[in-house]
Amino acid sequence: MQDIGRMGFSEAQGDLLESATAFCADVSPVARVRALMTDDLGHDPAVWRQIGELGWLAIAIPEAFGGLGLELGDVVPVVEQMGRRLLAGPYVSTTLAAQALIAGGTDAQRAEVLPQLAAGTPATLALMEGAADWDLEAITATVTAGAGNLTLAGTKILVENADAARWIIASVLHERQPALVLIDRVSVAETALRRETIIDETRRAFSLTLDGITVPASALLDPARAAATLAHLHLAANLLACAEMCGGTQAAIDDTLDYAKTRIQFGKPIGTYQGVKHPIVAAYVRYEQARSHLYSAAHCFNEQGTGEIAVRMAKAEADAAFSFAADRAIQFHGGFGFTYDCDAQLYRRRAIWHAAQGGDRAFHKKKLAELLF
Repeated sequence: MQDIGRMGFSEAQGDLLESATAFCADVSPVARVRALMTDDLGHDPAVWRQIGELGWLAIAIPEAFGGLGLELGDVVPVVEQMGRRLLAGPYVSTTLAAQALIAGGTDAQRAEVLPQLAAGTPATLALMEGAADWDLEAITATVTAGAGNLTLAGTKILVENADAARWIIASVLHERQPALVLIDRVSVAETALRRETIIDETRRAFSLTLDGITVPASALLDPARAAATLAHLHLAANLLACAEMCGGTQAAIDDTLDYAKTRIQFGKPIGTYQGVKHPIVAAYVRYEQARSHLYSAAHCFNEQGTGEIAVRMAKAEADAAFSFAADRAIQFHGGFGFTYDCDAQLYRRRAIWHAAQGGDRAFHKKKLAELLF
């Protein structure tokens, strides 16, 4: 299921797909995934260092800042394979933080922080608030200027990998307008972070209390580009979510196929029955459709208008494909499928998480209707 002849599937993406497929399979077997679910950090620091050494964090960072100078779409094959193997770690959050600085950071911020991110320093975004609104400009947190410093107030939720991150980029209101601020983790007291209970236990998310945090005035990203940066981050996050979802869809189908070939019922493998075969084929067709949309979106991500349409189509298709494949995985594992020990549960939980982050299928179809008609 690795061969793919999609329009715009580049040589760089092909090379990254090949290396990511082997690496993720090696370092993230499902037994290791389950062991890390009960670990406080939630990911393996040794694997994170290897990811940095492979140069994957530098893929979409300009060469002037220590990166490889490729596009965000070139990150997609790596994230797809991470999603396939449920590989835990701050890769996506760090990549998105880099995108925030590329799109809206000042020259000084980019020069200081981007080389660190390219080399493996973890970072994250704090954009969500209590209402869990998918509109990233729905902000109540504030920043107030005074005596050369900025004082923050408010609370952010679902801040992934906040405990591991050196840098946190938070959305706030600055002079009643959306803005972004770069927070050095050393400015955040341990009591300001509280780990949240989320449905996808392979991930780590925290609430972040901003009250009383003070940062230099230079920590404010370019206010004139804040709205455009938030729009860019919304699409970038959805693109990488689609990659994780397509990888997870493939894994759910593969897991179901393996079980269907070995589970004997009425003297035959259950995979020989039409009631099992047909839904698995339907799941595979949806997966192929979603993956085609994914790489189309990766190809045209930076094209104004077209990129947004492609990403929203991809997220809508990935949401449907992943949910269906994970549901069938649970169903065809029978009673065991409804237990915590069945790996099919991990994919369904991941599908629910992604549907809740950045918009579900209905949300993106509504946005598409506004864009196309």
